[in-house]
Amino acid sequence: MIEQVSPSELPRWLQAASTAGVPLLLDVREPAEWQLASVDAAGAESLRLPMHSLPPRLHELDPERPVVVLCHHGGRSMQVAMFLKQQGFARVANVAGGIDAWSLQVDPSVPRY
Repeated sequence: MIEQVSPSELPRWLQAASTAGVPLLLDVREPAEWQLASVDAAGAESLRLPMHSLPPRLHELDPERPVVVLCHHGGRSMQVAMFLKQQGFARVANVAGGIDAWSLQVDPSVPRY
């Protein structure tokens, strides 16, 4: 089961996860989407890596590091989170509702698309 974290709950999740190292906010959207809207989360390092680029670059990620995955609405990020879990990543969560929910719950200045 993949942990679902709403954007408004993310700071709490990041703080709790930080006992295992600085959490990674993995944005798996496409470059054109990053140009439309982007977010950073205090307490996390951000990495933009399109979903299709992840398998060949998996070796660049630390499986012991907490990872929270973000996309537009939460579908792609959920697939990536499940993939990471299957690959042995210890702590993985999905940002429920994605960047769209982020705009609605946390920061309305983040454009919706």
